[in-house]
Amino acid sequence: MPNLQPYANPSYFVYLGIGLLPIIIGLLMQKRWRSYETFISLVFLFLIFDATKWQQGVALIGYVIFEMVLIFAYLGYRKKANQTGIFVLAVCLAILPLVIVKLTPALTGGHNSLLGFLGISYLTFKVVGIIMETRDGMIKDLKVLDVLHFILFFPTISSGPIDRYRRFIKDYQNVPNRDKYLGMLEKAIWYIFLGFLYKFLLAYYFGSVLKPRVAHLALMHGGFSKYLVAYTYVYSMDLFFDFAGYSLFAVGTSYLMGIETPMNFNRPFISKNIKDFWNRWHMTLSFWFRDYIYMRLVFFLMKKKLVKNKVTLANLGYLTLFLIMGFWHGVTWYYIVYGLFHASAIIICDAWLRFKKKHQKHIPSNKFTEYLGIFVTFNVVCFSFLIFSGFLNTLFFK
Repeated sequence: MPNLQPYANPSYFVYLGIGLLPIIIGLLMQKRWRSYETFISLVFLFLIFDATKWQQGVALIGYVIFEMVLIFAYLGYRKKANQTGIFVLAVCLAILPLVIVKLTPALTGGHNSLLGFLGISYLTFKVVGIIMETRDGMIKDLKVLDVLHFILFFPTISSGPIDRYRRFIKDYQNVPNRDKYLGMLEKAIWYIFLGFLYKFLLAYYFGSVLKPRVAHLALMHGGFSKYLVAYTYVYSMDLFFDFAGYSLFAVGTSYLMGIETPMNFNRPFISKNIKDFWNRWHMTLSFWFRDYIYMRLVFFLMKKKLVKNKVTLANLGYLTLFLIMGFWHGVTWYYIVYGLFHASAIIICDAWLRFKKKHQKHIPSNKFTEYLGIFVTFNVVCFSFLIFSGFLNTLFFK
């Protein structure tokens, strides 16, 4: 059997269309054939992790067994007690495989961990979300097959979007009425065709045609040059269209299966400021970090009265949030600096918004200032992507 990486080439979509056709017919008939959905999910997981990826497949199986035992062990405990120490231990154990996978290359000279597999980050986000919502009492009971279907939902397994268990299960346990599903089909087709435009045309042009050329010219000239500026914008466009295209495929495929997976992007390059940008860019990830890290950290610091000043409290939250996000991408200086850069940008943005509110009578607010904000935000974001790309590391240190 061929190895098929999600949405990587047209052949994947041929298999996808054949596999999903019975599901589409069933939903049009107001029926959800869960046994077949489970079967086709297993088939696609096998195709993603077979052949040269078999070691990742073994790691995935071990990971899922470990996390399922942890989820249900904590659920059983939570029905009887609710100690913070046990909750923290459960979360730490849940993220331990991901931490090992992320740290191994830094500690072993670039060698990847045997525990790693495609999508481990996004599966971990789902598991941690379940544990945290169990702690909060929002999840009171779980079924093994439901949790497995949520964690291993193949359209989003490699790179999200990151769904929430309660929202996903509500869709999975219900069949949309015919009119709603026809609307979902219409959106699914639009998303998939738009995804083809983004990923296979625009991302190909920026990533495979332009990027190697401007990268070569930037390296040839060295230092700061107009070619480095060109690389900044070309890389940013490649990053957006590639990831947004993938996300559209994932959402479109989910819609075909009657699951309204949340969107990941909402025209991020028209953001008016950096806070607006993070409400539009990789939204399921930024909202996950906001809800499960930022809000909980701020609440903890307030509850313990460790920080009294609200501005300082928010700034500490931003620094912690984006440092974790930087380390999550990888233990390298440019990912960490990327996180610090965005934390600093949001802190400065917050300060400006407070100043603007206090002096709104003397600060103009019109179409020009709106477009100026979009222009400044776009360039700040593109510069952050240059840091994120690691190209500066190659340009100046290698």
